Amino acid sequence: MPKITIDEIEYNTEDLAENGKAQLTSLQFLEGQMQKIRNEMAVYQTAQRTYVAALKAEIAQSGAQPVVKPAETVE
Repeated sequence: MPKITIDEIEYNTEDLAENGKAQLTSLQFLEGQMQKIRNEMAVYQTAQRTYVAALKAEIAQSGAQPVVKPAETVE
């Protein structure tokens, strides 16, 4: 018997009325879409880190100097 947990309370999905089952289907679809977006974001973040690392290496290799020196930390 399929179950769903909402607010830490477990329900049998078979006990839901048709409207409840439709809401559950929409919720499951939405959660799947949100997971796809999280997966895409992970790919983009990985690519971003790679581009930043490559840019840093290029800057170091070219000898480019910062326009403004980073502020010194005060302890």
